[in-house]
Amino acid sequence: MDLENQLHDSALTWGADYFGIADLSPARNAILEQGGTEIAEYPRSISIGIALLHPIVDQLMRRQERAAAVNYRSHGYDVINLRLDEITSRMASVLQRGGHSAFPVPAAKRVDDDRICAIFSHKLSAHLAGLGWIGKNCLLITPDMGPRVRWATVLTDAPLAASGQPMDERCGDCRECADICPVRAFTGQAFQAGEPRDARFDARKCDRYFKYMKENDAETAVCGLCLYTCPYGRR
Repeated sequence: MDLENQLHDSALTWGADYFGIADLSPARNAILEQGGTEIAEYPRSISIGIALLHPIVDQLMRRQERAAAVNYRSHGYDVINLRLDEITSRMASVLQRGGHSAFPVPAAKRVDDDRICAIFSHKLSAHLAGLGWIGKNCLLITPDMGPRVRWATVLTDAPLAASGQPMDERCGDCRECADICPVRAFTGQAFQAGEPRDARFDARKCDRYFKYMKENDAETAVCGLCLYTCPYGRR
């Protein structure tokens, strides 16, 4: 069995729903700007995705109720992120044992409070791997589950074949994510490669809103309405 199939089968055995390999060379400048030289030196990435549970996501319209908010924060965020980090850690170990360098990027860890970003973009990796497109809500949209998927990434120098090509944007004229946002953080503009995030999304508005909610009750500080409302994932 070749390495790509071995990693794919292992990921699914460990609980992943999505697996893809991306050639990162087309996005090297963006990766360098976000994560620095060390991160940008990796030529390949492996994207791991876990689908969220529809009954948990569908409770977001009742997120003002404590039970709905706690359920989503637990099973739509905390538990899924732990599962993702375990899979990418195990996968990085497999790659290292095979003589390759591997860097597991945490599923949900901010490293820059000024720019409000992680060290690497999971959605960029999944997009380049052909698993979906970046929507107007700045989330990775899959054809079957919409944005109802959480992602993690393993960066590597292993000579892996890319699993796909970036999908064309399919949001069309839809503005549901922009219209439902309680702080109007989205412009409703479609993603364009090379365009700054601010053209589509004011991350500071979103961040201030979460800080406000956490001040009241950290355990119930959830939003996710842009994820809930996307027609590609909503049942």
